[in-house]
Amino acid sequence: MGTHPKLITTGLITTGHNRTRNIALTIAAAASTGLLAAACSSGSPAATGTAAAASGSASAGGAALTTEKTSIGTVLANGTGMTVYWFAADHGTTSACTGACAAAWPPVTGTPSAGTGVSLPGKLAAITRPGGGAQATYNGHPLYTFEEDTAPGQVNGNGVTGFGAAWHAITLTGSAGASSSPAAKTGY
Repeated sequence: MGTHPKLITTGLITTGHNRTRNIALTIAAAASTGLLAAACSSGSPAATGTAAAASGSASAGGAALTTEKTSIGTVLANGTGMTVYWFAADHGTTSACTGACAAAWPPVTGTPSAGTGVSLPGKLAAITRPGGGAQATYNGHPLYTFEEDTAPGQVNGNGVTGFGAAWHAITLTGSAGASSSPAAKTGY
């Protein structure tokens, strides 16, 4: 516990305010991976809950989506209230975010459903991620959270440009602009 994993800078992110900041991603050593695997396989409720929360899944194979009030209006959020984003570099229903990108912008995994009492105007579905596994989509756009959002209702990733394209919070109401809410695709 006394040592810290090395930090490796993997890319620059430019915010809508022309500020550039380095995103440092922690690459865990093999020993850390072993500890995580041991914790996940222990079967304890704490380890199981942590693994489910980290993946964005509400339960095995499912991702409950909800809404959250933010400074830019009401946004789509995962089951823990973290803002959900779409990536302008994704083409059709194919995720362009893998590797270091997926570490900074974790995919919302599993087959999505609207949480209890939530009515969403768009269509929920799932795609198969590069390398396998299901990823939730909204109106055909693969969904992600942002590592720099550390509490429900934060929208630190909205308008950020990183990993080759812009990121947008999915707004359901508010003033974030037309590009922040992916429209249903037609004619594809």
